Amino acid sequence: MHRLDNKVALITGAAGGIGQACAALFVAEGACVIATDIKPGPETAAKIQTTGCDSHFEPHDVTDEASWQQLIAAIAARHGRLDVLLNNAGIVIAVPPTEMTLEDWRRQQAVNSDSVFLGTKHALPLMRRFGGGSIVNIASTAALKSGGGLVAYAGTKGNVRSFSRAMALHCAAARDGVRVNSIYPGIIDTSIYQTLEGLPHTAADGNKLLARDPDALAARFSPLGVKGRPEDIAWAAVYLASDESRYLIGAELVVDGGLSII
Repeated sequence: MHRLDNKVALITGAAGGIGQACAALFVAEGACVIATDIKPGPETAAKIQTTGCDSHFEPHDVTDEASWQQLIAAIAARHGRLDVLLNNAGIVIAVPPTEMTLEDWRRQQAVNSDSVFLGTKHALPLMRRFGGGSIVNIASTAALKSGGGLVAYAGTKGNVRSFSRAMALHCAAARDGVRVNSIYPGIIDTSIYQTLEGLPHTAADGNKLLARDPDALAARFSPLGVKGRPEDIAWAAVYLASDESRYLIGAELVVDGGLSII
């Protein structure tokens, strides 16, 4: 407990899944959390409201630069500082590249990749003003070992991987006290399998598609044979956000039950 005491943390994509788990655990570890999402997040808001902490939920479009500017300005005015940025927002459009529209390609790039750039761009000056902080980017094992059905998605997460490593060196060279690292979730039990775009919910024979069943996916592809929980990623994020990881930059923390090593 108290590993994030006195830290102000911004977490995107926090209306559910990994983002919500991170928000709840960050608060439990002592952080003041600003949780954001383009979708309403009443459950997240309820989880992070604690006595003596000004944690709150904010509506936020991570693809819109003006929205980032307004959010960071509001954090500076309300909290006076920003110590942690967790870029978590993401979508999956599971359409073959020959069938994907340019509009969907750009939309997925905007949510998964552009948002990481925009968040970093606008959070960095506020972090630097108070001596540094931690930027944690949620990538995916698709950036390390991609299947043929997630070509465009893997591209967005590959961008996150390369950007994270380059930003880590950029901040180190600036001696600004900001550390940049990334996390690579595997098959995690979230609603993304039900909301991913481009696939029907059932096959022609009426059976549930493998791609929409994290239990079946993990049983077939993960060496551990079981799916992960959002809390597994949240604990990794707590470590990277905390001072315990003070000597880590450009690290790629893979939390996937061994999926990427086979």
